[in-house]
Amino acid sequence: MKNKKRFVPWLIAAVIIAALAVIGKKLYDLMFGGSLAVTTEDLKNGIIACSPAIIFIVVVLIAALIVVVAAGKLKQPKRALVRAQAPIAILLAIALSLNWVILGVEYSVVNSVFAEDVKVSDETMASGRAIADQIASEGIVLLKNDDKALPLSAGTKLNLFGWSSVRPLYGGTGSGDSDTSNAVSLIDGLKHAGFEVNEELVKFYENFRTERPVGTIRLREIGSKRGDFTVPEPTIAEYENANIFEDAVAYSDTAVVVVSRTGGEGFDVPQSITGPDEYNAQYGGLAQFYDFTTQAEDLDAGKSYLELSNREIAMVDRVCKEFKNVIVVVNSSNAMELGWLDQYDSIKAAVLCGAPGELGFDSLGKILSGEVNPSGHLADTYVYDLLATPTVNNFGGFAYDNYAEVTGSQDNRAMFVNYCEGIYVGYKFYETAAAEGLIDYDKVVQYPFGYGLSYTTFDSSIAAVEDDGEKITLDVAVKNTGDTAGKYVAEIFYEPPYYNGGIEKAAANLVQYAKTEILQPGEAQTLKITFRYEDMASYDSNGIKSANGAYVLEAGDYKINLCSDSHTILDTYVAKVDKDIIYDDAHDGARSTDQVAATNQLTFAQGDVTYLSRADGFANYAEATAAPANHSLSAQALADYASAATFDAAKYDDPNAVMPTTGANNGLKLADLTGVAYDDPKWEQLLDELTVNDLFSLTADGGYHTVGVESIGLSATEDCDGPTGVHSNYNPAAGPSYPGTVMLACTWNQPLAKARGEQIAKECAEINCTGWYAPAMNIHRSAFGGRNFEYYSECGVLSGLTAAAEVSGATENGLICYVKHFAFNDQDNYRQNNICTWLNEQSAREIYLKAFEQPIKAGGMGVMTSMNAVGPVWAGGCKALLTNILRDEWGFHGAVITDAVVSAWYMDGNLAIRTGGTKMLAFNITNEFYRDLNSVGTVTAMRNAAHGTLYALANSFAVTRAVSVPKWVKTTYAVDAVVAIILVAWEICAIRKYRKAKKEDEDTEQ
Repeated sequence: MKNKKRFVPWLIAAVIIAALAVIGKKLYDLMFGGSLAVTTEDLKNGIIACSPAIIFIVVVLIAALIVVVAAGKLKQPKRALVRAQAPIAILLAIALSLNWVILGVEYSVVNSVFAEDVKVSDETMASGRAIADQIASEGIVLLKNDDKALPLSAGTKLNLFGWSSVRPLYGGTGSGDSDTSNAVSLIDGLKHAGFEVNEELVKFYENFRTERPVGTIRLREIGSKRGDFTVPEPTIAEYENANIFEDAVAYSDTAVVVVSRTGGEGFDVPQSITGPDEYNAQYGGLAQFYDFTTQAEDLDAGKSYLELSNREIAMVDRVCKEFKNVIVVVNSSNAMELGWLDQYDSIKAAVLCGAPGELGFDSLGKILSGEVNPSGHLADTYVYDLLATPTVNNFGGFAYDNYAEVTGSQDNRAMFVNYCEGIYVGYKFYETAAAEGLIDYDKVVQYPFGYGLSYTTFDSSIAAVEDDGEKITLDVAVKNTGDTAGKYVAEIFYEPPYYNGGIEKAAANLVQYAKTEILQPGEAQTLKITFRYEDMASYDSNGIKSANGAYVLEAGDYKINLCSDSHTILDTYVAKVDKDIIYDDAHDGARSTDQVAATNQLTFAQGDVTYLSRADGFANYAEATAAPANHSLSAQALADYASAATFDAAKYDDPNAVMPTTGANNGLKLADLTGVAYDDPKWEQLLDELTVNDLFSLTADGGYHTVGVESIGLSATEDCDGPTGVHSNYNPAAGPSYPGTVMLACTWNQPLAKARGEQIAKECAEINCTGWYAPAMNIHRSAFGGRNFEYYSECGVLSGLTAAAEVSGATENGLICYVKHFAFNDQDNYRQNNICTWLNEQSAREIYLKAFEQPIKAGGMGVMTSMNAVGPVWAGGCKALLTNILRDEWGFHGAVITDAVVSAWYMDGNLAIRTGGTKMLAFNITNEFYRDLNSVGTVTAMRNAAHGTLYALANSFAVTRAVSVPKWVKTTYAVDAVVAIILVAWEICAIRKYRKAKKEDEDTEQ
């Protein structure tokens, strides 16, 4: 009987372990079949993250077995007592480990499965959809309207041509995509507007192909299938075999041609439609993952993806022969070559409907019917030949041939790209090149930056000016002189004085803009538009007027132009600057918006590149814009190259620093620091309360969440992705699918951008997300950028002003916006290879950083760094960028998270926390994440990083909203209590049994 009882504890332990296994299986099933799209890679990463707990359990199990065996040498009852400790120890180890996993490293994942469902409320969804509808209505651009072909009459029968008419694009792919499963299709949008559609033609396209191919690196990352940039379109023979054209002519005399192009995260769109052999030769083997086209007729090395394919040309040519009234819908966020719109007399009108989101095609129907008057304006310049731009030879990435020493392995391939055009990006080049006589503008540019037509006409002029020498306020008088209600955009550009060979300056520079309300025919409105003189300063990175670099407002006449686009001037005011104003400490002091005067910080990123100059009418154009000839890292670049292989803490740590206080009991909670200045001594007291483990978790474990810290009253928070629509990584909750970011920029409506920011904050609050990885605001340096749909514009000012409005709307309502990708992540090819981005500091500050500077100075609390390098230094570990410019100059005090840590050979947390970063977007977190975790340098760096994250959280709704403990956590605590009672009871019984047996033995001996 005694021998049977001996196995009871082990039986109980086995039952408990089996129960835990069943629960684990249930959890696994929920993760794979429920709201989380968990891949095998995710599971592997989860096991790695939980490995300390697994190892602990195994060690305890082995130790327990050793004890059980060794106890055999002991006499009873001591042997029974010792052996009883083994199952207790095993169960305690399992309980402790499970608590560490589910309440610690995997809290967010477990919470996503067991937490109560959250969702965006119906009321908030409705308000979001109203804003989405307005963005689309004001972001669609009327490009052409000959003979007032638009709007179309109610009930018009439409023949929709182009396979994209049945499978249009709603946005792009990657982290910026959003759910469009319930989106209004293009066909339904037209039907909702009262049009009839040729269903035979629709059926023809549906039978041709049902699904749209997707070209994006994310397909490669999850190993599902090849990326595919095929532009689906039937051959002319297939059209003719189905009698499509004859039947369509009989149906109606109006044709609508739809042309779509996609872009997405991880891969730029093709500059040449080639087969795999040619592509491998150019891009180094990536063709194994992509098809540029699966239609043999469309293989054409002389064509880019942003031109009509050969099949499309044949279709358009035939449509224009058969129909005299053709409308074109351009469904692309990337600027396409559209010269063909002017080659056919039959093409009467064209509209740009880039990335409309889930409701945008309703707006398209309303515009074609005249219910809505288009008021969108282009956010990019549309040129006739995209393969003749200044950037085309220096876009996409080039491989270095001498990198293994600094990357740690020959497999860690180092790449580079040269921003050879300097400040002459987009319209700034074309307007300046025209002014210098380098180009015939009308033969190069089809649609200028800021261009957009309306169904009505407007008169506008500069009616009055207030100029106090520091800022200028223009009263722009606008009157609707047509017969249709509509909105008008007043675009203000300035032309600065240029001195040959001096500081580089573009002939046209956007400085501010404003949009009217809806004006009825004959109605007028006066817009007040204000900007500062310092907004027109150029950055002197070459030390022409300031030895160490500075913003300079050179003496001379500044033409302040009211424009309808970057090329069309309607009225002018001349502002006179009598003497040079140099914004440095040696002359006139810092700009009013800077904390310290800007000086050269990025000289190391200039490299040995020849940059385009306006001097002597762009005399160096051919040399500067040629493809790079040198593919070797210079000795200086090798010395400066930052990666895990080259990291040396001694370069960053103060040798005289002392170990910070940790684990203090000062009684402060994070909520006590809301509204408290960043440099207030109270922050030091709060930071003293954090343990080394707290600091480690706050800085290293930052993937879509921030860990909770009980000692300071911080509950765990979640972050979400989605520049075009909020969607949580931890539950199926999502907000509306908004039009792409570029479409928001095309509205030229700052109040509307702010309204979207306010709306996003509401949505995030309802699904318990404190941080939003958006907006994305890199620059459309090239039309071939894969993620142009989620970036605003080619213009840093349009990007920055739109983002400033959006971010301020969200921030004022408690949301942390992680504006991304900081900085110079203006292409996607080779971003994971730490691609070295070489650029001069003037272009960095006037173009690429300008987009970030404005929302940061508008109160932004978050930044996401980029995967690429600034020169030879990873952007996420670049002190010049993250500390000297972002924090010291701009006065930023918030959270700086990395982009996803997918290339650990250079995305080094040791470097990030020492240079201005505050947390890593990482998932596989172990104590080895940082080297020498308990050193003075690492603890100090983690403390400084935690300060930024906590400051942002203290001023967000992380502390202002009521956060309840999830029911599953309460259940876990209850189970813990029950397990504790069982183990204590078990131990008491074992001890009592031991004492009883011992007493019996003693009595027997007596």
